This record gives sequence, structure tokens and C-alpha cells, in this order.
Amino acid sequence: MLVAEDFIRLVGFANSQERDWFRLLTGVQGVGARVALAILSALDSAELHRAIAAQDKAMVTRANGVGPKLAERIVRELKDKTGAIAGSTAALPGGAPLSAVPAGGLSADAISALTSLGFRPGEASAAVAVAESELGDGASLDALVRLALKKAAK
Repeated sequence: MLVAEDFIRLVGFANSQERDWFRLLTGVQGVGARVALAILSALDSAELHRAIAAQDKAMVTRANGVGPKLAERIVRELKDKTGAIAGSTAALPGGAPLSAVPAGGLSADAISALTSLGFRPGEASAAVAVAESELGDGASLDALVRLALKKAAK
């Protein structure tokens, strides 16, 4: 719950990791509730952790209302504070661990295709990881996108 002089806003989160990220993000100077929610809408908690750990300012700037200077401040201030959140183990739908999320190549193209269709990046990554584990390494982009789309739609 956010309380200010002129309003009270109730904010809900899908899991405790998102809530913890929200609290960390709002602790950064220049990041209010609206910007923190925009960041959490653009990046799931695993992607946000990877962006902070790799000091990837470009990934953080994908959120509405986050420019390069604010992204740099977020990455700089949170790089030492993410240990408690990263320490919790999470799994993707289908049981795939977060470390199994594909990082590049064919998988990146499939994730890009799903996000272009309106899926959140976290949902797209999870669906592609599950589809890739079912199809194996020799799958074509077409087959990977089709199966990932079916997995994401469920």
C-alpha cells in the first residue's frame, strides 16, 4: 500500500520477488511507484536481476519513464543489494529452472516474436525455454515459435 498526502494506492504483485524488487527500486533516488511498476511490467524479476548483475542499462531503459541516466543510477545503486532476491530459487512453468532461460540465437528470435505479439518478456522467455526443452536443439525457428506460442497461450 502506498500512502501519500493526497491518495492511497493499493499495489499487488504476482509473487514476493516482485514485491521485493518494487521495494528496492523505490529506494533509488528518482524512482517512484509509477516508474518501479513500469520497470516490473517491462522486465520480470529474473530479467531485472540479470540486467542489474550485468550492469545492462539498455535493458532497464526498455521501461516507460526510464532514461539512460536513471537506468545508470538504478544499476549502480542496486548492484550490491540484489543478493537476497537472487538467492531465492524460482522455476519457470514446466519446471525449467531460471538458469535454463535461453539467452541468444534462435531462442532470442523466438522470444522477440512472442513479445511482438504482446506477451510479456518473462512469459515469452518461459514459453520458449519449455518449447526448446521439448523440441531439442535441432528445432527450426518456425517450430519453436509455434510451440512456444501454444505454451504461452495456456
